[in-house]
Amino acid sequence: MNSLEFIHKVKHRLWHKLVAFTRNTAIYPYLYRSFWHYKLSKTSSYKNTTCFYSARPNPGAGIGHQLANWIAGYWFAKKFDLKFAHIPFSTQKWEILFGFGEDETKLDDLIKNKYKTQKLPLFNEDSEKEVNLIKAIIDSYSGKKIVFVAEQDQFYKNQYGVIYDIKRKFNESSARRNDQILYDPTHFNIAVHVRRTVVIGNKVILENDDAKALRWLSNDYYEKVLKQVVENIKISRPISIYLFSTGKPDEFAEFSKYGDVHFCSDMDEYRSFLHLIRADLLITSKSSFSYKPALLNNGIKVCPRNFWHNYPETEDWILVENDGILDISKLKQIV
Repeated sequence: MNSLEFIHKVKHRLWHKLVAFTRNTAIYPYLYRSFWHYKLSKTSSYKNTTCFYSARPNPGAGIGHQLANWIAGYWFAKKFDLKFAHIPFSTQKWEILFGFGEDETKLDDLIKNKYKTQKLPLFNEDSEKEVNLIKAIIDSYSGKKIVFVAEQDQFYKNQYGVIYDIKRKFNESSARRNDQILYDPTHFNIAVHVRRTVVIGNKVILENDDAKALRWLSNDYYEKVLKQVVENIKISRPISIYLFSTGKPDEFAEFSKYGDVHFCSDMDEYRSFLHLIRADLLITSKSSFSYKPALLNNGIKVCPRNFWHNYPETEDWILVENDGILDISKLKQIV
């Protein structure tokens, strides 16, 4: 790491500590130039038709987290009636896999065309007061060439609000020509994602108490869910089960009694993500790494009810209680 990269990294950390420290105080908005612009500008009555909105996928986070950032940017661009500017994901492989930016205006191109960036304060999407402040800041720049960039990790709870757009982008991407799927198309392929690690700030946290409280589900939970699915799904095709986890295969020996089980622990994260998307039925964990593929999956999704994002209220989404019990009648209705 050279000196400029080191300085940038230190500034970045200090800034986010300052944001965290002041977020719930009256002085917080005053940290932002965009807020000062709003305070010192005359109120504009013109619709903002020149500006863009964007959100940066957090380069220090996992891909599920990065997708949450991108989706939030795409959603809030629509909510604030702005055009969307695409910022790439952390690696070229993820960028190519999703193809989300193929038909979008790129932030770098806008900057080359004399657009300037302005960061916006964090806001609570459920607070009318905070949302109205963001709208007022945006309106104060009407007629200017500005790209509003969301503060890092601006939260958007109902990520499924963009589900049709991201499915279209993913399925129409040029990358689909190169997809290599292991599943036998003559079988009904069930994918199970079992979360066994948590990545925070590029560090892998294994089974610590804080991570467990929010993210951990035991083997008993997954086995109970899988048992209900296999016993109640009415299909003529043979069932194949694919288990995706950083855990070792011998940790899941009990799963083998439910049929043809394939352990995919040696598959890289890119192919794992793609296989979760392409499963006929996906059993997710409390993890963005399986929640995001579920948004792109056209099959049946069986998901833990208690999660930090919400789910669509459609028949292809079946929610599971913490004790592993699901509504069998819903499963029978859609197969």
